[in-house]
Amino acid sequence: MIRAGRVRVDGRVVLDPEAPTDMRSARIAVDGSAVGGAEKVYVMLNKPRGYITTTSDERGRDTVYTLLQNAQAPWLAPVGRLDKASEGLLLFSNDSAWAARLTDPTSHLDKTYHVQIDALPDAGLLHRLQSGVDDRGEHLCAKSARELRRGDKNAWLEIVLDEGRNRQIRRLLAAFDIGVLRLVRVAIGPLALGKLAKGEWRMLSAQEVEQAKG
Repeated sequence: MIRAGRVRVDGRVVLDPEAPTDMRSARIAVDGSAVGGAEKVYVMLNKPRGYITTTSDERGRDTVYTLLQNAQAPWLAPVGRLDKASEGLLLFSNDSAWAARLTDPTSHLDKTYHVQIDALPDAGLLHRLQSGVDDRGEHLCAKSARELRRGDKNAWLEIVLDEGRNRQIRRLLAAFDIGVLRLVRVAIGPLALGKLAKGEWRMLSAQEVEQAKG
């Protein structure tokens, strides 16, 4: 639309889609009709395993956006990511400032995960997860780690991170020769997955949006 000359900024046709524009004061019109800012939308999704966090995939794999087809919302960007094998809480919004605040490493926003491992932990392991290891030039550690429950050959841990490094939990556990069977994010700061069913989504309340800002 911009390159076709259909967009005016302060009454002047602009043909460059990357032209700097002050959204606080600029008057933008398309085909002569004023354009306003989209309503801010905040969504929580319980991502199932096997979905990738992207808008499309050249290999035809399922993406998280197929789960939001009935949201009837403006385009929403994921706030952070979960890899294909991971499950649980994933946020979406068109409020870039809110999203940036949540993902800013300096915010140290807690992210809580329930992790099924292929081993039976002891107190020493839980301590070492919090002390951390050096891997590929990065120091990986958990803010806290505790056992939730155990079976005969595996156990569930609750691991809390306050930083977001790529595949951090899997890399941290792999350093101790422990494999991850399931990894579920259950909370981001005060926002908890709760009873939201797998593959389902819901809008955040105004109170939840404010609470997430810290």
